[in-house]
Amino acid sequence: MSLFDFKSIEDFKEQCGYTIDDIWYPRVTKIVGIKAKPALLFYYAEAKSYAEANAQTKKSAEEGTAIHNACEKIFVGENPVVEAQIAPAITAFQEFMSHKNIQVAPDFIERRIVSFDHRYAGTMDALALIDGKLGVLDIKTSQAIYRDYNLQTSAYMDALHRELKTPPQTRWILRIDQAKACLTCGASLRTKGGKEKIRTAKYRGASCPEGQHEWSETRGIIELKEFPYWKEDFDAFLGAKKLWEWENDSWLRKVGYLK
Repeated sequence: MSLFDFKSIEDFKEQCGYTIDDIWYPRVTKIVGIKAKPALLFYYAEAKSYAEANAQTKKSAEEGTAIHNACEKIFVGENPVVEAQIAPAITAFQEFMSHKNIQVAPDFIERRIVSFDHRYAGTMDALALIDGKLGVLDIKTSQAIYRDYNLQTSAYMDALHRELKTPPQTRWILRIDQAKACLTCGASLRTKGGKEKIRTAKYRGASCPEGQHEWSETRGIIELKEFPYWKEDFDAFLGAKKLWEWENDSWLRKVGYLK
């Protein structure tokens, strides 16, 4: 977002940060958004038009939010009503939670965290106990686990290490998705944001001819990946923060964040 996309100081503050105890802090996700995202650029390049890509991105974000909201309710012991559109993903999540006996700290679900030393704030998904280790658990609904996520979670790790007497030992990205599989060739069909994407199964050899796949029912997909070493990622996050401040220098001076 450029300097000219904000309507007012209040608009900038609302879109880019949080006000905590009458002090405004930039948001972690806005800061890491300064980094180029090749996969997203490729997605837009493949689309028929910019408007179509934007519409699909918005719908995809809505689906991701629905999954996040359902997971949050499951974390606190509720049994949410789940839309049929995301039911396979949520079923897979519930089975995974039970199988791994994942426990979450109730006070750290969708917890707002703030770094007073580095002056940023964010909202973490959960603090969880998995395989005997306490760590930050961040949920993603993307088609892969991208390295960019490490910047975001490192910011949470540093803030929690400064706040808690018993800080988290590690961090995980939990990817929740869903797709159909071809019963013949193993290709996958993923529908997100109203767009269908077919991926061939390279390990299975040749794919079925176009239009001749035999698709299964939609199945949930769970991928958990641990990233225990976070300090180099946090150095990179601070670098991104510096660049984001440079990009938004004018607005940050207007809100009093920079002098």
